[in-house]
Amino acid sequence: MLKPMPESGSPWEALKPEMIERGAGDAKWREGKTAVYVFNAGEDVARVQREAYALYMSENGLGPLAFPSLKQMEDEVIGMGLSLLHGDAECQGNITSGGTDSITMAIKAARDYAIDNGGLDGRANIVVPYSAHPAFDKASHLMDLEVRRIPVGTDYLADVEAMGGAIDGNTVLLAGSAPSFPYGLIDPIEALGDLAVKRKVWLHVDACVGGYIAPFVRMNGEDVPPFDFEVPGVQSMSADLHKYGYCAKGASSVLYRSEDLRQHMVFDCDTWPGGRMVTPTLAGTRPGGAISAAWAVMNYLGVEGYRAKHKQVTDARRAIEEGVERLGFQILGRPQLGIVAFDHPDLDIYSVYRQLYRRGWFTSLTTDPMALHLMLSPFHAEITNVYLEDLEASVAAAEGATEPKAEVRYS
Repeated sequence: MLKPMPESGSPWEALKPEMIERGAGDAKWREGKTAVYVFNAGEDVARVQREAYALYMSENGLGPLAFPSLKQMEDEVIGMGLSLLHGDAECQGNITSGGTDSITMAIKAARDYAIDNGGLDGRANIVVPYSAHPAFDKASHLMDLEVRRIPVGTDYLADVEAMGGAIDGNTVLLAGSAPSFPYGLIDPIEALGDLAVKRKVWLHVDACVGGYIAPFVRMNGEDVPPFDFEVPGVQSMSADLHKYGYCAKGASSVLYRSEDLRQHMVFDCDTWPGGRMVTPTLAGTRPGGAISAAWAVMNYLGVEGYRAKHKQVTDARRAIEEGVERLGFQILGRPQLGIVAFDHPDLDIYSVYRQLYRRGWFTSLTTDPMALHLMLSPFHAEITNVYLEDLEASVAAAEGATEPKAEVRYS
């Protein structure tokens, strides 16, 4: 639809209510009925996001000499991330605009590293599990790389042996997820690390979802397997600050085992009349607000705050798991973090999903197998009973019944 710009401007007092009204039909995430796209850590965190973002919303991370404050905040955010993910003094990284940006830059670094260290005999490829995020395909399309997606095992985890069989002399990157988005399961990163070391291949861990929750879940007593830089074969990681770091969108982090590896992602150009331009990530202009909000939220919550928020997430997940199993659903694998997916042997999952949607829930699905999928936030701990009651009603409606088959109470 072509709509011309108005001849004269409108007062903000008139525009603001129109904007609010336009959002009336959006997902009701503030009520907790959204379990994808938004991470609701509470109004206190949202306030820190807003105010910290506004303080630096006009500053530009492209110019560290002009805005050394942003450079200092970025370095400190990366340092905090690395300290959580078993990084050491040699590790380096940058804030990016999101997980796709982080994954793209890691693949670019791995490709250039391979070219600079022995070259390639043909078209470069990457080897990833079937459950890996489509960002790997998007980045590979941009760089003309072949994507070799390898079927996962019956446990929905990366099949390390099969992935090893797909590696050849033109493989520039091997990947695992911690966790995968569809299933919420952490791939066997230790075994992938052993494979990467043996075959001398760059291993990237996509911890976009898990990077800023798994360390705290482990602190809370969960037996989270090694998945980060404590695994020797891991060369790079992606971890989203705007997911379970509860920072403002868009902020992710791409992390490297050394500065030498990080340098392979940096773009450096001086073949134009504007002077030398150096950009570490895909973006040129880098919103200062995303950097400042990340710094503020991480310092606001601290380790104790994150542990408390993430306990709410895992408590909500356990309550959901217990409730859906009582309704005959089956949990896919053994989730440990904030994502849970569950199928049912006798139900049309699409029909159940549609019934949930009619009750105001905006969640997601997996297609292989067909399953309901939730990515939980701290706020969901307060309304697990609401979800389970609505799910029970949705199951009954999907079956064509007027009342639930059995009375189940949730607390």
